[in-house]
Amino acid sequence: IMDPYVPPEGDARLTSLSKDGVKQQMQKLRQTAASQLAYEFCGGYWEFCGGKDEFSGGKEEFVGNLFRFLCSFNKQKLHSLVTERCYPDMVRGNRYRTIRWRFLESLEPPRVVHVRCEGVMNRGNLYGQVTVRMHSRQILAIYDRFGRLMYGGEEIPKDVLEYVVFERYLVNPYGTWRMHGKIVPEWAPPKDPIIKTVMIPAPAPDPSQEHE
Repeated sequence: IMDPYVPPEGDARLTSLSKDGVKQQMQKLRQTAASQLAYEFCGGYWEFCGGKDEFSGGKEEFVGNLFRFLCSFNKQKLHSLVTERCYPDMVRGNRYRTIRWRFLESLEPPRVVHVRCEGVMNRGNLYGQVTVRMHSRQILAIYDRFGRLMYGGEEIPKDVLEYVVFERYLVNPYGTWRMHGKIVPEWAPPKDPIIKTVMIPAPAPDPSQEHE
């Protein structure tokens, strides 16, 4: 990830009227200035590929398709939505698990908070990355290969604040934005532990009850 975005501490909890909220707004202005420079550097590439307006909506549909293909383990469709860097992280350990996911609602509209554009090997080989802040309510449940619940629950909605990085090869006019990774801030609360399941051993046979 090019120059990873640093989410302000207390995001989605602080107001602009509090002291910490004012500091958050100042940090946001500095990061916005750097993103604006990257936006201007991309120039015609960015405008030709749809510009920032491409990220003004449709994130719920994108994430919904992504999780639907992940639940069905559709490799071909997943590769069309995620980059080669992101794919192993998404499928690792999930081959024999059952994933149930539902999107309930957006708590805030998705918005672009970070823009970066860099050339690989030379300045004409441009890749663009944008970080999209998404605050939504979701349901996630993961079952192991025996159908036992490992994580979450299908009746437990949770508020999820995510910073999702999308990448696109700007030189290719037919390229698409694909998920490249997520940024997890240091101040984020720890995730719920995974419930480990084990096989219950069968009771030892009673010699007095064995048949001849």
